[in-house]
Amino acid sequence: MLTRRSLLASAALTVLLATGAQAQDPLKVVASFSILGDLVHQIGGEHVALTTLVPADGDAHVFQPTPNDAQSVAAAQLVFVNGLDFEGWMDRLIEASGYKGPVVVASQGVDSIPFEGDEEEEGHGHAHGEHAEEGHGHAHEDHADEGHDHHGVDPHAWQSVPNAEIYVKNIAAALEQADPANAAAYKANAEAYEAKLKALDAEIRAAVAAFPEDHRTVVTSHDAFGYFAKTYGLNFVAPEGISTESEASAQDVAKLIDQIRAEHIPAVFMENVTDPRLLEQIASETGAKIGGTVYSDALSGPEGPAATYIDMMKNNIAMFSAALK
Repeated sequence: MLTRRSLLASAALTVLLATGAQAQDPLKVVASFSILGDLVHQIGGEHVALTTLVPADGDAHVFQPTPNDAQSVAAAQLVFVNGLDFEGWMDRLIEASGYKGPVVVASQGVDSIPFEGDEEEEGHGHAHGEHAEEGHGHAHEDHADEGHDHHGVDPHAWQSVPNAEIYVKNIAAALEQADPANAAAYKANAEAYEAKLKALDAEIRAAVAAFPEDHRTVVTSHDAFGYFAKTYGLNFVAPEGISTESEASAQDVAKLIDQIRAEHIPAVFMENVTDPRLLEQIASETGAKIGGTVYSDALSGPEGPAATYIDMMKNNIAMFSAALK
């Protein structure tokens, strides 16, 4: 009898150990693109096994999911997306994968910015900031049928740090609900990270405050900085629209060149997700310098200057500061 009891106790212990090990398995999570992936990583830490679909330096506007991506989504317990029509391919990917779990829209609750000037006939480049209200912002969404139409909404909400704080709250709430056993860790990680974001926000505001009032216009490759403009008081103009798939017309480029000359805009900035040749042409024709590379829709690789969201925002404001002060 004793032997049998020992066997039963041993078996029970084995079951308990197996159950305990299973409970410690990290939550399988998918994030749609690298910036969102970093935010999920900051909150989830060791408790999540994260797969990011659009990699560092990848362009989510033109991303083509692979069968491996469908497998990652199928195996996930939680899927995070930006929303605001940023990932035009995501619904099809989820459907193809057969995933039936929660899809968390990280931008939920953000005060979205309409993309001005979709119906305008004349091209003035694409602007955000004080020029946007004067009719200088124009979209050329020629690829709506391919799922990249943003319906007049700017999807790049993470370019405002207060919006990133909203993302973090949504991410933490979703992780806590999906994995209650580690809810305290997610909550603590979110609170610590939010403190870093508040410090980052203050740093950016202080940097912009040092720019001369007549030296606050930034030229970038595509119109990805509307939320930055609204939050921090810079003007952004770009030859391309909201999506990197929208092509700049010759008229748009000519107008932008005229504006750079008229306003003596000192620098234009490359983006890591766009072809540099158009901006190189604009710089050559205007005498503006290439101010460096800024990061709009994707992080850099781990060895680059924008390996995390906070690094990305610090890199961008440092680039703008060097050109505009």
